[in-house]
Amino acid sequence: MSENSSIATATATLIIITGMSGAGKTIAVQSLEDLGFFCVDNLPPVLIPKFAELIEQSKGKIAKVALVIDLRGREFFTALSESLNYVKDHFTIHCEILFLDASDAVLVQRYKESRRRHPLAPEGMPLDGIRLERKMLEELKYSATQVIDTSSLKPAVLKERIIARFSHLEGSQFSVNITSFGFKYGIPIDADLVFDVRFLPNPHYVEQLRPRTGQDSDVYDYVMKWPETQSFLTKLLDMLHFLIPQYRKEGKSQVIIGIGCTGGKHRSVAISEYLGKMLGASETEVVSVSHRDADRDRH
Repeated sequence: MSENSSIATATATLIIITGMSGAGKTIAVQSLEDLGFFCVDNLPPVLIPKFAELIEQSKGKIAKVALVIDLRGREFFTALSESLNYVKDHFTIHCEILFLDASDAVLVQRYKESRRRHPLAPEGMPLDGIRLERKMLEELKYSATQVIDTSSLKPAVLKERIIARFSHLEGSQFSVNITSFGFKYGIPIDADLVFDVRFLPNPHYVEQLRPRTGQDSDVYDYVMKWPETQSFLTKLLDMLHFLIPQYRKEGKSQVIIGIGCTGGKHRSVAISEYLGKMLGASETEVVSVSHRDADRDRH
């Protein structure tokens, strides 16, 4: 491998998510997805070296990868150790194994609640499959870099554990998405926070401003010139500067802020543009602004 290739993958991280069936691998992969990991479920271990090549060829674009390896691909499972050793020998990629475990009693209870069959005992008792699986994974558990016993953990606590363990990795930025909208077209269903700015003076009633949007300077200036606008923005920014770190602390990877006015064309657009400028200066957050309804009736 060339020196340039080593540099390209020097900061890449590969996490193998494995462990007992029913121990929480789905929650683990969802948590890592929220941290910006590129995740692949049920990848045959023999393909791990090929995946490492893709990471290297991406030249940093794919720097955080999590692969779920479980007994659905048990015919390839014995190749895991060999594949990981190959990656360590041929690529400068930081590899970790996250092993999720739980007691036999808890796993049996989870299978009863979900009414699923254990993959190693499709026609038999779940406990038989659990015991066989535990024996098969014994060596892998011993070599894991992180073992989490989920027996007494609620899903939210498990997610918190995983985020606390891996959120320090380089590139895990928090996303702030600001979108303007018109209440007459409905509130965005994916918004975490919604603010109503219909109390502000409306450019719609100024004839020369009516066909324009809040992205045009004359409409923007009109919305911004009022004392109530400035007072509202001061209070709103103070609130957002408090709330955004709390969302990140809770383990969220993004927050969606909806700013609404009647038609989503003037006031909400101008306020969203302003918030994008004011919040976009952070080095730890990625801020984007979109306007759902600004051009809906522009014709």
